[in-house]
This record gives sequence, structure tokens and C-alpha cells, in this order.
Amino acid sequence: MTTNSQQSDRRRQYLAAMDVDLWLPRSPGSVIPSSPDERPPVVSPAQRTLPVSPTSLPDDWQALQQRVAECTACTLHKTRTQTVFGVGNRDADWLFIGEAPGADEDKQGEPFVGRAGQLLNAMLFALGLQRPQVYIANVLKCRPPNNRDPLPEEVELCEPYLLKQIKLINPAIIVALGRHAAHSLLKTDEPLGRLRGSAHDYHGTPLVVTYHPAYLLRSPAEKRKAWEDLCLARSMVDKR
Repeated sequence: MTTNSQQSDRRRQYLAAMDVDLWLPRSPGSVIPSSPDERPPVVSPAQRTLPVSPTSLPDDWQALQQRVAECTACTLHKTRTQTVFGVGNRDADWLFIGEAPGADEDKQGEPFVGRAGQLLNAMLFALGLQRPQVYIANVLKCRPPNNRDPLPEEVELCEPYLLKQIKLINPAIIVALGRHAAHSLLKTDEPLGRLRGSAHDYHGTPLVVTYHPAYLLRSPAEKRKAWEDLCLARSMVDKR
């Protein structure tokens, strides 16, 4: 049996590997303001009319996944190997959303695999979470050719599936991983630096923006900022 001390030691090893000195704050208030006047403002995104209502999609997970697998709404279905529906705990408090599947995800049918997925796992571990405890999905369910940025019409056509997943999961927090995911969800072109540090709203669910794990692999100096974002998200989960 793993003791609390052993789990703590393992977590510190993960954090040391990520070049972060102190990932666990001494108290919730030491990182995230706790007084009502100091809480981050809620920023509501512009709403957009969807071509298909999420209410028209099935409430059954298996049927919904089948609808996604059979989707031909945009041209991405012509070049995908398979759809990447999402993975994890369907009753999770935490929902992590990336931009779109990459080559490895397209082959395996699971989001965030490879080195970026390993770093995401380490970030979860630092929060005291494991991958099976959260839900992980993407804005798009199909890989754009050559990993290009999603087109606005592709985001619009795929969003009902994501909204349905969010309704079924009912998470306490959404974490948008990376600039493209944040822009697609919040319908904004604001720099990621301006989107960080505030609590946003995505169709009634609190949303926090942070860096994509692939970016953190290229820019390890930003890992501390990513931890601050996760602390903000955790404070919101704790308030629920």
C-alpha cells in the first residue's frame, strides 16, 4: 500500500522533473486570492448560433460516440484515420480541452498521447489527480491535415458534440489547453497572456486558460505560469 508520504515524494519528483521548485502552495490563499473582492472577474464570451443544436444529439454516451464516428459534416472526415472522441471519467470535475488531434491521436483514437500527454499526466499528478479521474477532449474530433489550425467552420460544426459532452459530464471546471483551444472556445483573438489569470465562462461552465503541454515542452520556463493557472482552476473546483 502506498502511504501519503510516498505519494508526496512521488509528486515532488514529478515537479522536479518539470523544473518547478514549489508546485504545492502552502495554503490556498497563498496563490489564489480567497476574499470575494479579490476573486478573478468572470469574462463572458460572445455567444454564437450553432448549426446543430446539442439537444438534438443523444444523451447516451455510446450513441453519441457513434454519431461522432459517423460524422461527415466537414471535409476533415475525408482525411482522418478515425475520430478522437475523448477519454476519461464521464462524471469528472475536471475537463481538459485541447485544439485538435495530432498524428498520434489520429492513429490511436485518444487525445494527448506521446510526450505532450506525458507532461499533461505530470501536471495532473501535481494536482493530486490521475488521468482516469479527469476527462480529456479536443475542440475538433478529427485531425486537420498536416496539423494545420482548425478553420472557423470546422469549429462551428464540431462544437455541438463538445457541448453535449459538457452537458453530460457537468464538470466543475474546464481548462483550455493552448491558444487555439482558448480562441475556439471563447470566440476571441486575444493573446493567451491576456486570457490567463481570469475566470471565463463557456456556456455556463467556468473556464481557465493555460498553455498547451506541447508548448511547455518547448518553453519549460513557462511551467510555473501553467501551475498558477492550474491553481486558479483548483480554487474554483474547491468552491463548487
